[in-house]
Formats: sequence, C-alpha cells, structure tokens
Amino acid sequence: MNVQRVAIAAAALIGTSLAGTQASIAADANAGKTVFRAQCALCHSAEPNDNGGAQGPSLNGLLGRHAAAASSFTYTKPMRDSNLTWDAATLDRFLASPTTVVPGSAMVIALPEQADRENVIAYFQALKDGTFKDAPPPRFGPPPGMRPPANAGPPKGDADWKKDAPGRIHKVDVTNLPPPFDTSSAVNFPRLVDKPADAKLSVPSGFKVDVFASGMQGPRVMLVAPNGDIFISEAQSGRVKVMRASADGSKAESVETYAQGLLQPLGLAFFPAGKQPKWLYVAETNRVVRYAYKVGDTKANGIPEVVVPKLSPTGGGHFTRDIAFSPDGKRMFISVGSQSNVAENMTKKTPEEIKAWEAQHGLGATWGNEEHRADVLVYEVGSTKPAKVFATGLRNCVGLTVQPKTGDLWCTVNERDLLGDDLVPDYSTRVKEGGYYGWPWYYMGKYEDPRLKGDRPDLAGKATVPDVPYTAHSAAVNLLFYTATSGKSAFPKEYVGQGFAVLHGSWNRAFRTGHKIVRVVMKNDKPTGEYEDFLVGFIADDGNAWGRPVAAVVAQDGSLLLADDGANLVYRISYSKTATAQATP
Repeated sequence: MNVQRVAIAAAALIGTSLAGTQASIAADANAGKTVFRAQCALCHSAEPNDNGGAQGPSLNGLLGRHAAAASSFTYTKPMRDSNLTWDAATLDRFLASPTTVVPGSAMVIALPEQADRENVIAYFQALKDGTFKDAPPPRFGPPPGMRPPANAGPPKGDADWKKDAPGRIHKVDVTNLPPPFDTSSAVNFPRLVDKPADAKLSVPSGFKVDVFASGMQGPRVMLVAPNGDIFISEAQSGRVKVMRASADGSKAESVETYAQGLLQPLGLAFFPAGKQPKWLYVAETNRVVRYAYKVGDTKANGIPEVVVPKLSPTGGGHFTRDIAFSPDGKRMFISVGSQSNVAENMTKKTPEEIKAWEAQHGLGATWGNEEHRADVLVYEVGSTKPAKVFATGLRNCVGLTVQPKTGDLWCTVNERDLLGDDLVPDYSTRVKEGGYYGWPWYYMGKYEDPRLKGDRPDLAGKATVPDVPYTAHSAAVNLLFYTATSGKSAFPKEYVGQGFAVLHGSWNRAFRTGHKIVRVVMKNDKPTGEYEDFLVGFIADDGNAWGRPVAAVVAQDGSLLLADDGANLVYRISYSKTATAQATP
C-alpha cells in the first residue's frame, strides 16, 4: 500500500475520548506527517532528517512523555509547571487550543480540525511504535539533498559574541559568502537562564538601562499613542495591552489589557496618522482587524471590525504579521512569512505555468501552500479590493516599518536555515514595489539555494541584494528609525534618523549570535550596509542567554523601550550627558 493506515487502539484514543469526541479508528499516519510538515515542521522535528526543528524541541517519542521534558530546550514557566503528560487525549486538547490548555505557552499555533489532530497523533503513535512507513514521495516532492552532507566541516572561528561591545562595527560581505554546508548545521538553542549575578547590559557612554515594566506574557510589537501611552501586543496571550508611563517616564505606572481573544496578534498601527487617530489596527496571524480608538483609551470600545478576513490560503509556519501604512494613508502593507524553511513541499510548475502565475502575482511569487507567503501584500485603504503582491521572496519579514524621512518601506527578515553557520545572513532592507528578494530559490542576490538547484534558472540575477545583511541566524525581528529631537531622555542628535535593529538570537549556529540591539548606520538617510553594536550583554559566559530582545520603540520622552520576550520585561534606555556607561539593573 502507498499509504499506511494506522488503527489507533481504543485504549489510546477512543478510551480517552479525545476531549469528548469519538476518534477515528483509522487515522492516517501519512496524512498526519503531511499535516505535521505543513503546520509544525518549521519549529519541530519528529524523525531523523525530516528538515524540522527550527525553533522548538524534537517531538520524536512525544506520546507518553512529560511536558517540558527535553533538557536541551528552554520552555516557558507555564509549560514547565503544567504537570502534563502527552497522552492522546491531552495532546488533542492542546493542539486544538494550546494557550487555553497552557496559558502562557510559547506554542500558539493550533490545529483546529479534528481530523488533522487525529492524523498527527496517529503519526506520533506510529513513530513511537516503530511501525511508521513513509509513502512514496509525491510526483513533485522535495528535491534531494535537503540535509547537509555527513562530511560537512566542524564549526569555524570562535565565539564571536564575546567580542560584542557598544560601538563595534559589523559589515557582512555578501560578495564573499562561504559555500553551503561549509560547516554542519548546528542545533544550538539558547537555554534561557536566570540573570547571572555578574551579568550586565552594556551601552554607550551616557546611556542607562532600567526596567520599565515586568509581568508581560510574550511581549512583541510596541506602538506609542499621541498622548504617550505605549501599546504592546502579546502573541502568546492573544492580548494587546496599554502601558502608561509614570510622570517622570521612568516606569510603567499602569498596565491595562486593551483587547484580548486575538489569534497571535503582532503588528499594531494607528490610522490615520497624526494627533487624532480614529482606529487601532491589529495584524493577527491570518487576518487584520481594527478597533475604534480615541486618544487616551485603555480599553477597547466594542468588538473589532474585520478589515481583511484572510491573508493567505494556508496556515502554519511563520505566524508573525506586521502592518504599516503609506505616508499618504492610501495603502496598507502587511508582511506574511513563509510556511516553511525553503518551500520543501511546494509543487513544481512548468515554465509556461510559472509565466502565467507571475503575470498575476509578481516576479518570484510562490504558489500552492506558499501562496501569499514570503510576501509583502498591499491593500487600498477604504476599498474591498483583494490584496496585491507588493514584493516577493522575503522569507519572514517579521518587522515592517516606514522610514520617516524618505517614506521608504523597510522589511527586517529572518532568512533560511540548515545551510551552515554563516548562511544565510538575516537582513533589513528597503522594499521596492515589484521587487523579488530571493526566497526560496536564491539568496543575497546571486546565490542559488542548492536544495532547489536548477528549479528556477529564469530567476538567476533577478534577486535584489538587501541593504543591510546581519550575521547569519541573528534572528533579526524589528527595526525602527530614531526620530526624537526633544525630551529629557532624547538621544544625541547624531542618532536622529539612524536605524535600530533588534536581534532576537540564534539557534542554527554553533557559536551564538544576536541577543542585542544594533544601530543601522545611515548616511544622508541611506544605509551604508554597516551596523554597530549598541546594547549587548544578554548572553552569559557559558553561551546561554538571560534575555531575548524582540522589539523597540521610541517613547515620548525620547527614551528607547525594549521588549524582552524571554524574561517578559520591558526595558527603558535613556540618555543623559552626565551619565556614564552603565550596568543593567
């Protein structure tokens, strides 16, 4: 048989009732693997050489295991305290609504369809029993060579992060990148540890770092209202909160829940621009909603209005969606990350089919389970017209922003994994309408991904080289342009117009990188390609991390607020001429 049918024992599934529903007695393990690869494999592996495991622990042997049992991975405290054992019924409930079963879980992507959950559980059960047998690959299956060769070299260089220091300049030479698989592909998750007694955050002279707010639950994007309130999305909890600063601006005097019940909210934007916005827009994982807003609101006044009911035909993979409006207020941009690492399961098209597809969707547009993925989409404000593809080939544009001086749209992108320590550099870049930025077939302009070699010779030489590449696997997630020219904590004038990028931290690299804020060097409002360490110190001497910076925003008094979704804190970085370079609180 081409497809293995696995009958799940009554004691395993029916007897436990799968959260009150009757389970199928013929759940399909191969169908479960298909669902797993589409929905879960970006974060998890389940069997050797399945190309998974990018952000979470292996799920091999999951059934019968206690929650938070993988010693090599750092779980959230709610998951560690959940006291769960992954039998079929518990796993079914969890997959149906992870944050309901474990509020505060970092796992936020649900499998809402019962059949999908049954099939995935059948797949895990068959793996545990040793009875799983793959069906033959589909006609247009993944190309060979999806894993690094066994003879890939050892790590090269040293722990470069130990050299990080405020003012240190970096520039990645994209004309001289190493070949793919020059090193093996490391699985080196940052284990989140308590802050060591001697640890400190280092910033340039004159700057100071303090805790602004604590008790967050997966803080992500921040947005400052005209009155100085700071809105912050929490993807894990499905909430948007409002922080109101104390009179001196040094800390959050109050933190209110503005809205809840959202599905993995990330991007936030007020509309229209100016002192009296009427709406707060929120980008959820597959739709955009808005709340009626007046300045000073700390609670939503009613249910949200759905602006875009569906961003992409598919779910799974990268769930973060960011949002920005054009300076004239006529266009709304939404970034949608890829479903996969490198489109492993996307079917192939003939040259004629590709030509017809690109005529409708743009140069380098992906299709199938990657339709409207790895793109920036654009909508006409006030229109019901469907989205157009603004730019393609942006694997995971986590951060979307508009440069105030120029009106240029920028993306900050997580690039692909599993090609070695120094491939592929993450980046921030200006995004041009109709531009193609490489994913999945090419990277950094001219380089062809060997895993898709020969698939798209027509795209050779057509991928745009990004403006500011970062050390590979830095996990660049956010970019802002510093605009404050007044305020008691405003930065020196040489920082005005400069970019600040937030690097969340690596996993697919033998020697850790990221976990810092860097200044994106601008000259005459154009990027030079260089970036400079600004805030460093979250990595402990043993290579583990005690913080994961994730987003920044300029507060009303000119200070820079930094969200940390590892420690669930918001820091405040302020400047004073009388201050000296300072240790963290």
